[in-house]
Amino acid sequence: MAINYNLAKVYELSDNDPEFVLQIITLFVTEVPDDMKQIEIGIENKDHKLAYSYAHKIKPTLDLLGMTVAFEEILQLETWTKREGKRKEIEDTFKSIQNQVEKAVKEIKKDFEI
Repeated sequence: MAINYNLAKVYELSDNDPEFVLQIITLFVTEVPDDMKQIEIGIENKDHKLAYSYAHKIKPTLDLLGMTVAFEEILQLETWTKREGKRKEIEDTFKSIQNQVEKAVKEIKKDFEI
């Protein structure tokens, strides 16, 4: 099974402080799935501002957790919101991000027993 996240940046940033690492990943598993729901609502309701604000919020976390594909895709989503694109243009990208977030959440919960 492919690993969906990489904590190298988190460890580097935290100076290998396990408590800090746990804080970051706890934040990820508790907040990012809810933020993704807000993005989905934004996409469904053509509320580009809502989708943008939550995409912008989770962007640094995806980068920090080494989720490079999801990070690239969230950038695409941000661009889409700025030009107020049509829903069907972004659905596949959103599903891909959602999929990666769900897998990473599952793995992190298992790996860190949270």
